[in-house]
Amino acid sequence: MKAVICTKYGKPEVLKVQEIEKPTANKNEILVKIHSTSVNSADVRVRSLDAKGIMKTFMKLALGFSKPRNPILGTVFSGIIEEVGEKVTRFKLGDKVFGMTGFKFGTYSEYIALNEKSLTYAMPENANFNEAVSLIFGGQTAIYFLEKAKIRNLKKPKVLIIGATGSVGVAATQLCLHYGHDVTVVCSSKGLELVQKLGVKNIILYDKQDFTKMDLKFDFIFDAHGKSNKKQCKNLLKNNGVFKTVGGLEMASESLQQLESLKNLFETGAIKSIIDRTYLMKDVVEAHQYVDSGRKKGNVILKIHK
Repeated sequence: MKAVICTKYGKPEVLKVQEIEKPTANKNEILVKIHSTSVNSADVRVRSLDAKGIMKTFMKLALGFSKPRNPILGTVFSGIIEEVGEKVTRFKLGDKVFGMTGFKFGTYSEYIALNEKSLTYAMPENANFNEAVSLIFGGQTAIYFLEKAKIRNLKKPKVLIIGATGSVGVAATQLCLHYGHDVTVVCSSKGLELVQKLGVKNIILYDKQDFTKMDLKFDFIFDAHGKSNKKQCKNLLKNNGVFKTVGGLEMASESLQQLESLKNLFETGAIKSIIDRTYLMKDVVEAHQYVDSGRKKGNVILKIHK
């Protein structure tokens, strides 16, 4: 089978499509034929070893020193179960599933073998493979940080989402609107049309205005881009207000409940799939170059099987 191998840390060109042995499912596993994955910030950060100072050393300890010890990147997938182990009870042949592998990676490949207890769930019934996979990374990250902030315990909390047009920001914005929060977003002028389509009315364009100088107070500030910090935003927080960022040391944990929630939210129309571009596996370098450019709006899909 074909897979994208990260041959060493570096620019997108370190990614090479190679032939490797196709896995098989053991008695407790399923074999998924992957149709779609996505190129997200986690993939790019690992590929480029994007960290500074002591954090770079920690990343090497966790991931591998000269190259990722799990060289097939990719953390999310959607596809069809092609093989089922004899002791598997959760799934059957032909099931359409979507899921996430976290730091095990491995989804930039035509097939993946997974334990039936892995973070794999039935796809939304009204989603195609690209739509289903686009929900996962941003969706599960947004759900995690929103739950940590406990803002659903407040009545119509005022929320500020910084970086509202990336995969995490798009998901967080849609979720907060769905829950009836008072939402203000920060994005560039190029992202204006997208956030307006999502239904946002309070929009701050950071290339037109310094959002940190606003005379507003928020219950929750979520930096979905990872470029801001609490000190920069302290004047915008209410007393007991909460600040969270994807750019800190706090990592979003993953669960089956998140996948179930995303399935239900999509099936009921509460959230939409936002896809910027779709690339074939052979064009993975170009896909990473585009994500590196910082121009991505929503999700970039890597199509594995047509």
